[in-house]
Amino acid sequence: MTTIAAVRKNGRTAIAGDGQVTLGEKVIMKGNAQKVRRIFNNKVVIGFAGGVADAFTLQDWFEKKLEAHAGNLRRSAVALAQDWRKDQTLQKLEAMMIVMDEHDLLLVSGNGEVIEPDEDVVAIGSGGNYAQAAAMAMIQHTDMAAEDIAKAAIDIAGSIDIFTNHNIIVESFK
Repeated sequence: MTTIAAVRKNGRTAIAGDGQVTLGEKVIMKGNAQKVRRIFNNKVVIGFAGGVADAFTLQDWFEKKLEAHAGNLRRSAVALAQDWRKDQTLQKLEAMMIVMDEHDLLLVSGNGEVIEPDEDVVAIGSGGNYAQAAAMAMIQHTDMAAEDIAKAAIDIAGSIDIFTNHNIIVESFK
């Protein structure tokens, strides 16, 4: 499992994720996996939670959608969600994605959902609820930048959720 959190504040958008890969519920297989990465000529950042192989499959599929829709994040996310619901191979994938570019921040799920968060915060994974609550509090009650909030939210989740560690990667857009 993992935790990914994305935040938009003062014209900046940031996404952070931890690096823990867990086998079952008892074994930490890796502590420095990169679950947040730039794609599509560094114009899009994705973060994924769920099965690693499933996430890589979704990343490849999403990059094809970005190419087909000239980099339009919203159209690509909707096309991916539609395929995810209809394609029998994709239906079996157990993962979720947060995707963002300079303008948009979206959650994409296998249920065909493409959601833009109302509160400019979205989080997924085993520690997602903890990270989301922490990020929302920091947005409302601090002057921290989006990058700092996203990182701190994952750090807080890592202190509570046994499937989230403190090896945090952050990517952002101005």
